[in-house]
Amino acid sequence: MKTKIILQEGVWSKLKRFYPILLITISASLWGVIAIFVRKLSSVGFSSMEIVTIRVTVAAILLGILGAVKYRSQMKIQLMDIKLFIGTGIFSIVLFNWCYFTSVNQMNLSLAVILLYTSPAFVTILSFVFLKEKMSWLKGISVTGTILGCILIAGVSQTDTASISAIGIITGLGAGFGYALYSIFGKFALEKYQPFTVTFYTFLIAAITLIPLTHLWDKGNILFTGEVLLYGVGFGLFPTVIAFLLYTKGLEQIESSKAAIIATVEPVVATLLSLFLYKEGFGVIQAIGSGLILASVIIVNLPIGPFAKKQKASISYD
Repeated sequence: MKTKIILQEGVWSKLKRFYPILLITISASLWGVIAIFVRKLSSVGFSSMEIVTIRVTVAAILLGILGAVKYRSQMKIQLMDIKLFIGTGIFSIVLFNWCYFTSVNQMNLSLAVILLYTSPAFVTILSFVFLKEKMSWLKGISVTGTILGCILIAGVSQTDTASISAIGIITGLGAGFGYALYSIFGKFALEKYQPFTVTFYTFLIAAITLIPLTHLWDKGNILFTGEVLLYGVGFGLFPTVIAFLLYTKGLEQIESSKAAIIATVEPVVATLLSLFLYKEGFGVIQAIGSGLILASVIIVNLPIGPFAKKQKASISYD
């Protein structure tokens, strides 16, 4: 009997190791299906900026409800810190989402996601300039690999790909840059506030800014139709709020470097979606360029050597 209990505890301990991995895998997979919502909302007449507005507004409402029920103590901030959330909300999330959604509608989904994953290269450069972080040889290799990967994707001929454009490439890289800015602004915000607080006010500031700018109410005749409401709420819920909560929960039990590697499931899911749902092509040169970018992401997140230090967990979301 005692042996049986010990065996059961051993099995349970092994399963617990996979629990955070499962959570992060699910969250990354949810990010990988963002294009389903973006392309559907685009097809019924919403622009990229209007789709961003729908996403951040629904997310802000859902996070506000969650905060009121479960995280009331984390919803208090100092007025002087609004500037931090203007950085994360407007200069990062709005820019990143607009560029990414535009890219998704301009080129193959798989390429749009891969270009988004140039963000670690931007983070490395921006951190060196603004946060005075060291530029190691490993980071240098990663940045070089990312740039070479982008050159291969951008230089591929029209015969090798179903859909590629200059606007798609520029906005794809813009998405990576906007996503990277979150790491810079978010680093300062997380020194004072919890991840939930930062995320809630990031989406809230973005929503407050975009609603009057986009005049979304002018499209109320289609905004409040059953299908659009279904996709709009689903967009704010599944690849945004739920993905964030699962990712954060996983980060409580796993190193951020490992989480970043697991999160590369996102481009894999997006590529499968691109191939099987949208029947989009994926050429050899594109595959090589994409492989270089993904390899660079993994390399820069791998702790190398016996003196490698564990990295502090941080939040990340698409």
